[in-house]
Amino acid sequence: MQTRETFAAHPMITDEEICRALNHAAEQVRRQLPEFYDCFPAAASVDNFYPKTANDDWTNGFWTGEIWLSYELTKDNAFKEAALHQVKDFKERMIKRVVVDHHDMGFLYSPSCVAAYKLTGDETGKEAALMAADNLLGRFHEKGEFFQAWGQVGDPDNYRLIIDCLLNMPLLFWASEVTGDDKYKSHALRHIRTSMKYVIRDDASTYHTYFFDPRTGDPVKGVTAQGNRNGSIWARGQSWGVYGSAISYKYLKDPVYIENFRRVTECFLNHLPSDLVPYWDFDFDDGSDEPRDASSAAIAACGMLEMAKYLKPEEAEYYRGCARRLLKALTERCLYRDGTQTNGILLHSTYAKSSQWNTVSDGGVDECCIWGDYFYMEALVRLSMDWETYW
Repeated sequence: MQTRETFAAHPMITDEEICRALNHAAEQVRRQLPEFYDCFPAAASVDNFYPKTANDDWTNGFWTGEIWLSYELTKDNAFKEAALHQVKDFKERMIKRVVVDHHDMGFLYSPSCVAAYKLTGDETGKEAALMAADNLLGRFHEKGEFFQAWGQVGDPDNYRLIIDCLLNMPLLFWASEVTGDDKYKSHALRHIRTSMKYVIRDDASTYHTYFFDPRTGDPVKGVTAQGNRNGSIWARGQSWGVYGSAISYKYLKDPVYIENFRRVTECFLNHLPSDLVPYWDFDFDDGSDEPRDASSAAIAACGMLEMAKYLKPEEAEYYRGCARRLLKALTERCLYRDGTQTNGILLHSTYAKSSQWNTVSDGGVDECCIWGDYFYMEALVRLSMDWETYW
């Protein structure tokens, strides 16, 4: 557990260290371009090496996002060409409806296709991302005012949202911006308000998922799918809350989301172990042999850097300092060292860990996870340039 004083005692990553780490990460991306040109890395590595997979998971956009970040860093057209090649596959995925009956359109299409349009004006990326936005709209429920995360739309056993979906909302705000049609924005606003009302507990920890009554839309209960137990703090879920709160303020400009951000972020920071690399669930602390989830620290750092843009200078500097301390810990303890030992970037992440209270199977435990690689790079990019976010 951390206090503000113990956390502040940790060193911050320097600008020189940021530059070295970013170049190191981009070189790893460059090495993997031939292998993952016509395919994608799986969501998590196996023995620290990502297997090849088709474009059929919720995580594929993060690899293309890594390529775009590498392009922005280096201006090397080899990255641009590879990313645009993959953008075509994302459009085909929407046309053929390859595993798109879920809410993760933003995770898939913001760092891949929205990025392509913002960086190059690519019309294929724009068309694919708008198709994804329309697809997401089909999962909105008037009763409850939220986007259903998983399962057949309207299925009473899956009539719920999940905290992760806050990062899918920027796709809809972008869609309204480029089309002039407010239907995307209006649905996103309603989902954010519902989510932030119910997923944040009184102590500023967060629920992973929240159920609603399909007949009335009334709130029912919060549970976990991937946390240690229903009442625990799943580290990655809390980090989605950090970044999601920042995103909510970015688009709504409602001061309540600044306060939400402060509370959720302090809860995240307070539960970090002494080396600042989160355990996969904050039920665990120093001395535990449970696995870590480095990806959650990378996500949280991005959220802090996003929110700092909207805060007064003294508070903004505080959160930038928090992000720099997290990135220092990740760089020292989790950044890959030897490209022959892994084809990933950020080690010691956890996709899913089983417990006696949840129903998931172990997967990607103490491995690289593709979103961890992406958000680690994003956080470093945010500190190294005036970056136009993909979200």
